[in-house]
Amino acid sequence: MGKKTAAITAVGAYVPDFVLTNKILEGMVETNDEWITTRTGIKERRILKDDTRGTSYLAIEAAKDLIKKSQINPEEIDLIIMATATPDLLVASTGAYVATEIGAVNAFSYDLQAACSSFLYGMSTAASYIESGRYKKVLLVGADKMSSIIDYTDRTTCIIFGDGGGAVLFEPNEEGLGLQDEYLRSDGAGRAFLNMEAGGSLMPATEETVRNKQHYVHQDGRTVFKFAVSNMADVADKIMKRNNLEHDDVQWLVPHQANKRIIDATAARVGLQEEKVMVNIQKYGNTTSATLPLLLNDYEKQLKKGDNLIFAAFGGGFTWGSVYLKWAYDPR
Repeated sequence: MGKKTAAITAVGAYVPDFVLTNKILEGMVETNDEWITTRTGIKERRILKDDTRGTSYLAIEAAKDLIKKSQINPEEIDLIIMATATPDLLVASTGAYVATEIGAVNAFSYDLQAACSSFLYGMSTAASYIESGRYKKVLLVGADKMSSIIDYTDRTTCIIFGDGGGAVLFEPNEEGLGLQDEYLRSDGAGRAFLNMEAGGSLMPATEETVRNKQHYVHQDGRTVFKFAVSNMADVADKIMKRNNLEHDDVQWLVPHQANKRIIDATAARVGLQEEKVMVNIQKYGNTTSATLPLLLNDYEKQLKKGDNLIFAAFGGGFTWGSVYLKWAYDPR
């Protein structure tokens, strides 16, 4: 019997129907398709237009897609980790609601928030639960309704973000597949450069905070870009070197979809050609906690058992990191 590792055995995803194109944004703010595409790589993003539905809807639909594709019984799920920066409600766990709605009646659940690194951090957490031997099926869901906290008169943020959800199932593996290594970092000094000022305990909602648009995401674009380019590339390079991986040993780079230039810089740093880099930012924009599982869902049919995958992400706070994972199954 080999060492027990935590492997991804199924994936699922959901994006809303409404497509917010660059052309539509041209009529909303002072921008144009060429400017957006050149600086971000984004052509369109999906938006959940229904005001009666929140992040939980995206998460539930992604989880249902995984359950349908893998034909697992939701009652067998032991734990659901809900990675999100936009919970339905403060205080009440979005993850607990998701578990109930998908019929995971035997699972406990909670939310995990590390901005755009939430899903990456969740991978570490899910793997630890599996490796402990206490749990056999851990569902990790990443979902965000970013449109709920975006000011669509602010061209510095409204062009970037979209809505979506993705899910992966972690199970024990004794073939040496699954999560191999991780390198996770954070720096609280970064919270001044990417945040939503009001709505938390530091600045509760008032008429003034609403009037001043302090319940929307704000970022210092130059600073965030500089830190993201440097740190995503650094951690991806570090995790490859300490696992003695050359660029020929890696089949796929799975980078957070924040900006195409950041993705390209990370790939260049670790010596991976374009055909080895998962990219769907042009279709979805930055869906925050959902970018990594959406990539896995879009590329699932190209993944082969034993493939070496390097994940990298960067988020507000600042939070960032990299995960080295061996893929556990062939295309279905």
